[in-house]
Amino acid sequence: MHAPPTSAGGHRRSRLLGLAAFALSLIIAVPTAGPAFGEEAAAVPGGGDLGPNVLVFDPSTPGIQAKVDEIFKKQESAQFGSDRYALMFKPGTYDNINAQLGFYTSIAGLGLNPDDTTFNGDVTVDAGWFNGNATQNFWRSAENLALRPVNGTNRWAVSQAAPFRRMHVRGGLNLAPDGYGWASGGYIADSRIDGTVSPYSQQQWYTRDSSIGGWGNGVWNMTFSGVEGAPAQSFPEPPYTTLETTPVSREKPFLHLDGDAYKVFVPAKRTGARGTSWGNGTPQGESIPLERFYVVKPGASAATINEAVDQGLHLLFTPGVYHVDRAIEIDRPDTVVLGLGLATIIPDNGVTAVKVGDVDGVKLAGLLIDAGPVNSETLLEVGPEGSSADHSADPTSLQDVFVRIGGAGPGRATTSIVVNSDDTIIDHTWVWRADHGAGVGWETNRADHGVHVKGDDVLATGLFVEHFNKYDVRWSGERGRTIFFQNEKAYDAPNQAAIQNGDIKGYAAYKVDDSVTTHEGWGMGSYCYFNVDPTIRQQHGFQAPVKPGVRFHDLLVVSLGGQGQYEHVINNTGSPTSGTSTIPSQVVSFP
Repeated sequence: MHAPPTSAGGHRRSRLLGLAAFALSLIIAVPTAGPAFGEEAAAVPGGGDLGPNVLVFDPSTPGIQAKVDEIFKKQESAQFGSDRYALMFKPGTYDNINAQLGFYTSIAGLGLNPDDTTFNGDVTVDAGWFNGNATQNFWRSAENLALRPVNGTNRWAVSQAAPFRRMHVRGGLNLAPDGYGWASGGYIADSRIDGTVSPYSQQQWYTRDSSIGGWGNGVWNMTFSGVEGAPAQSFPEPPYTTLETTPVSREKPFLHLDGDAYKVFVPAKRTGARGTSWGNGTPQGESIPLERFYVVKPGASAATINEAVDQGLHLLFTPGVYHVDRAIEIDRPDTVVLGLGLATIIPDNGVTAVKVGDVDGVKLAGLLIDAGPVNSETLLEVGPEGSSADHSADPTSLQDVFVRIGGAGPGRATTSIVVNSDDTIIDHTWVWRADHGAGVGWETNRADHGVHVKGDDVLATGLFVEHFNKYDVRWSGERGRTIFFQNEKAYDAPNQAAIQNGDIKGYAAYKVDDSVTTHEGWGMGSYCYFNVDPTIRQQHGFQAPVKPGVRFHDLLVVSLGGQGQYEHVINNTGSPTSGTSTIPSQVVSFP
């Protein structure tokens, strides 16, 4: 999102692993000597170091603040840079820390519980680099730390793709920049904030499975599910959408230390979740030793990465940028693919970056997929076309998996994410056709669709999808559910004819196919800012069949400063936006 001045704010066949392959996977579960990476029939070793861009600190490390400041200085305004960093802190107490986070920087504690790693200090995101405007504070994260803010309140002024996960703030949390300039976030999960969360100028926010001491205000769309202390349901005024529980959730995997040994903790699935996963003793889940991971470093080929998966290893991508000349294929059940420091995958020559088989329990987390200049038909596929297996007991999940088309340079993709597998959980994604940066233009970074869900029983929690040439989200599967949706239509539509959709003016931000009989959504907003041709009219933000099983709660559309207008909210329901006043048009329930 780039808030305008007027704003408030060829799947590989499935492999049947026999006893021989299983035995091989056990043999390579520890580091082995052998041929160099990429040689035919070479075993890919597990484990190893985490590379130069994972910086690990303990309380006795000298010069922590200076090092953190050095990284911030490099990354503060490097919006489309190529450096990536993960700042990791061993369990203990750290005094007088202010860890400011710039682009492509992740900070995390290495305990099993957030309270194992405590800062007497802050983890700060502000917007000094952008004159107090936080609407471009993307691609950074904080995870698994406890904070005692110096002044009682920690500042986290972010927009999209900036998750705040598994954090304990022993005080308040301010989500706006210094001076309360514009902000357009955001996402909190599995966190406890003892004090009040103050959004101030934040246009929208989603909080999931957490505990808060209070919530300060709402602008357009504040959505909560499974949050202890959340404000009561009150949309449209204040604009709070509150669900008592989250139907299904599984927290993001994370790196931690068990003594001196690195492991990746994979939290268990929860149903009807409320509150944090870690607040009542040892969290439920599995710790997987690092030796069972292929630690991927820049320069690794897709062939080597795929061989590692074939051998039975999980994948841990260290911070960096990875070009792949074929898809990374994950077709072994329960494989973990975890990125550190916004590890970025770029598909070359129009390939798909990542393909997941129609198998149980794959976990993709912490990755940025950046489209290449040759058009990819898809960038991420979850299950091949026609997937039909039941994964309800052990679903595949995408968590903090972000997609970008353009911005860092020319990029093209017909559809960014296609979900064919049933029961998939999409937990926090930002799928963005760039509206600023390099390689940006109506045809230059052409990307027709953001997310297309074809599987049944798919749940999206925290769905951010913006600026696509046609449908931003299209939902073809049955019994889909979305809790929180944020969207802007493409700014750069050259004229009304360019977006004409048969006899409909424009493509809906979120379309449910006419064939669907059951679907439900809560807390969903679409905004327009047609700055090339402000006379454009968008017929509606949402389109869905009128059937008893298709239901929406708390929808809104907004014209940002009058640059284009919506005629309705959903189908032909809801008042038109009008004028330049940036006032939402809202629908509390549909039909």
